[in-house]
Amino acid sequence: MGPGDRGNKRDFFGMNIKTGVSERRPALKPRGFLRTVFAMALVCFTAPACAGGSQSGGQQYQRLVDEFRDAGLTGEQGFELLKRITSVGPRLTGSPGAAAAVDLSLRLMKELGFANVHAEPVEVGHWVRGDAEKAEIIASGTRAAVPLAVCALGGSVGTPDRGLTAPVVEVQSLDELDRLGPRLTGKIVFFNRLMDRRLADSFSAYGGAADQRVNGASAAARHGAVGVLVRSLTFREDGNPHTGLMQYDPGVPRIPAAAVSTFDAGVLSTLIKKEKAVSVSLRMNCRDMGRVASANVVGELTGTELPDEVILVGGHLDSWDLGLGAHDDAAGCAASLEALRLIKAVGLRPRRTIRVVLFMDEEFGGTGGRAYVLAPQRKGERHLVAAESDRGGFAPVGLAVGGRDGKVLEKIASYGSLFKPLGVSFIVPGGGGVDVAPLVEQGAEPAAVMINSQAYFDVHHSALDIVSSVHPRELELQAVILAALVYILAQEGT
Repeated sequence: MGPGDRGNKRDFFGMNIKTGVSERRPALKPRGFLRTVFAMALVCFTAPACAGGSQSGGQQYQRLVDEFRDAGLTGEQGFELLKRITSVGPRLTGSPGAAAAVDLSLRLMKELGFANVHAEPVEVGHWVRGDAEKAEIIASGTRAAVPLAVCALGGSVGTPDRGLTAPVVEVQSLDELDRLGPRLTGKIVFFNRLMDRRLADSFSAYGGAADQRVNGASAAARHGAVGVLVRSLTFREDGNPHTGLMQYDPGVPRIPAAAVSTFDAGVLSTLIKKEKAVSVSLRMNCRDMGRVASANVVGELTGTELPDEVILVGGHLDSWDLGLGAHDDAAGCAASLEALRLIKAVGLRPRRTIRVVLFMDEEFGGTGGRAYVLAPQRKGERHLVAAESDRGGFAPVGLAVGGRDGKVLEKIASYGSLFKPLGVSFIVPGGGGVDVAPLVEQGAEPAAVMINSQAYFDVHHSALDIVSSVHPRELELQAVILAALVYILAQEGT
């Protein structure tokens, strides 16, 4: 990833869901590619060749999948692991909570009996939200001041100590911003583009609106703006602001950037249309504290025959600080840990190494994934598959596996009947994530469990991302599917 891609998540078609831009070189035209994907998915669950791999192998794995399912769904230990991870509180990179999560994860992996448990150093940024986040629409001659629910965007600078007050200009896009040009000097720019509700894929809708959050501050500052407010990225209309990463461009003044709740975005927009001249005051004391030391946490089930060939599964340990990061991404960490626990619990010893990595700093730059690839422990290792769980703890609906050559996809699709009773209704190319992207660039095949994401952005990066928003059974199903997927790959290879 280049500097502008740091921290950016991608959907399984290769779209950057923070900018909405495809980052893979297209091998097929989009419409043709989609037809191919759904045709492949259909084949996976209708053709006789997909009935379960070779007959003996399919029967063997069916027994194991049944054991994973029975052990997982009767115990729901994934949810217990989730509660342990979130017990340290929010885990913003560089924070005491993140450091406590590293220590806790090391203890958890040792308790679970994993081999070669250790931490690998990662340098991360340390941004502090501060204790002041306040905004209001200034009173006019006909009405009182109107408070706004806001939160600083991750990486933003603070306002002057007494805050700033300026007229507000509403825009719908970065292009509209550029058309206004000099008229933005001395103004607060209010980005009010909604996520596109017509898109069934919520991650695509998120990606289509996220450029205003990520790049809006610098784009506005180029035209002399003094601050930005950004509509929170969620389909819901409520009073909860949603934070997330924003980035400053070099050579452009750094101006404060805050998210405003969707409900208050509507209030502000209505008043701008009604009154024409509306001013907002904003006060935040967030700040950058520099770079600090942190770590990825690693454990494994060491392969009995090919220990240097690695099937990796993991999530990111860091989180935003408004909630507990239960869905994003304690759920991915818990599901990954539970997958290895299930494999170990039924007495299996994989041919190849199955490794779990809890990465640090996905949200603030992806340094954990890059540090993992460069760590001295990687010498002599070959990563065959890199599966990342970072789409929330919701119910699984499919699998994304492998690149467009289709070899790994075909292999897993041949076992499609094993996954279908667990909720997997399609198997398509794709997978991966920010943390495993460096491994994929080096040749590892990506993979991911696809979940029902319609409610994901209700809680994403907000105070609503708490343990009670995760359903234990849905999370456990993810872990069961992951256990089956990585164990088959560890036995069969790619």
